[in-house]
Amino acid sequence: MRSSDTWMTDAAVSAAFDPQCRRCPRLADHLDAVRASHPDYHAAPVPAFGVQSPRLLIVGLAPGMHGANRTGRPFTGDHAGILLYATLHGLGLADRSESVHARDGLRLRGCRITNAVKCLPPENRPTGKEVANCTGYLAAELATLPQAAVILALGGVAHRAIVRALGLRQADYDFGHGAEHLLPEGQRLVDSYHCSRYNTQTGRLTGEAFETVVRRAAGLAGLLDSR
Repeated sequence: MRSSDTWMTDAAVSAAFDPQCRRCPRLADHLDAVRASHPDYHAAPVPAFGVQSPRLLIVGLAPGMHGANRTGRPFTGDHAGILLYATLHGLGLADRSESVHARDGLRLRGCRITNAVKCLPPENRPTGKEVANCTGYLAAELATLPQAAVILALGGVAHRAIVRALGLRQADYDFGHGAEHLLPEGQRLVDSYHCSRYNTQTGRLTGEAFETVVRRAAGLAGLLDSR
């Protein structure tokens, strides 16, 4: 592991992401159909976004149909991204409050955003096998993190994918909003409910509650200075 915000070898990048991946037949066929009906969409595996070897890695579930699947950047172009990027901007971790598309020039500070599943799943619901198929990519991303890094899991699926990718026992790391877990190599895993439209509109997750967890994760990662 390295502490630099910019270090990552070509081999590490290749192991963490394959833009041509077709490991999951259902997802690959679904993307083929979306590409045919929406030729202007990204409609392919979505790469992580942010600094290399970050001190804070934010892990979501999967690209949304009209969000990351359209724009090619995680949490960009849909409701969940509105809250996430506004929160990061409010904490000084993004240089603007809205992520519009993959070439809008937005920059993150000290953090990186990825998904447990890199391809759009039908109805936003990947199968357990599909999540498992992406484990190797997530494990490669996690392997580049500095030793004191913090991983923020957005939702239970992302939490469990992280635990699996690290080769740990699920029973030892229960998911819960605001839960914090010390990992074997000194990193920390922090949990939050996913910032989805469903969670925010039903009141399960408020903007204030989400900001509190992100602030805590960023503080543990040493990104907030005296905030």
